[in-house]
This record gives sequence, C-alpha cells and structure tokens, in this order.
Amino acid sequence: QVQLVESGGGLVQAGGSLRLSCAASGRTFSSYAMGWFRQAPGKEREFVASINRLGSMTVYSGSVKGRFTITRDNAENTVYLQMNSLKPEDTAVYYCAKNTGTVPAVQMGTYDYWGQGTQVTVSS
Repeated sequence: QVQLVESGGGLVQAGGSLRLSCAASGRTFSSYAMGWFRQAPGKEREFVASINRLGSMTVYSGSVKGRFTITRDNAENTVYLQMNSLKPEDTAVYYCAKNTGTVPAVQMGTYDYWGQGTQVTVSS
C-alpha cells in the first residue's frame, strides 16, 4: 500500500510561483515513475508532468512546458512540481500519482495510487 500526500497549494497572483510537494509512504518510492495531474472545475483530469524513477527523464504537457518543473528526491520519498509564471488557467486541484512502471507516462490508466489533491488558485 502506498500513500501520497500533496502540499504546497494556495492562492497566488498571475505571474507568481508555487512549489507543490508530494510525500510518499513505503520503501519502494524509487522503483516507480511519478506524475502530476490536475483537474479544473467542470473539466476532466489532465496530465501535467511525469518523471522516471531515477529523476533523469521528464515529460510535460504542452500547456506547462517551459513554466513547470518536476523533480524528485528519492532519499526523501518526495516528488515536487515547481510552477512558475502561473496563469489563471492553471487554477485546478493538483494530484500526484504513482505509476506502475519506471518511465514517464502520460496516460492516467498507468497510475495506480493517487493523492487527495491540493488546490491551486491563480488570480488575474
């Protein structure tokens, strides 16, 4: 069993920055790729970023590439999402998730454990 707990969300003005953290339980954190997704009100959950198990490969959605950075610290069992140049359209609940494999993945169906989410609100 894996538990994922996100933190770091909040209210920020457009152009600002936030760093989300996701702390994972268990001793196998470094064995799996991790990802971040988000869900805005009235919209489906969408992929944001993913990182391989060693932290050497990353994939981003086109809407956040160049503004967001996903990293991980396997010694601390934590994955991060640094979000810069935030826009009102980034407003959503952000979820971290554990992948069943070792490489970055876009498809939600390849993730088997999810956190409870953290709210990010960007004001204009």
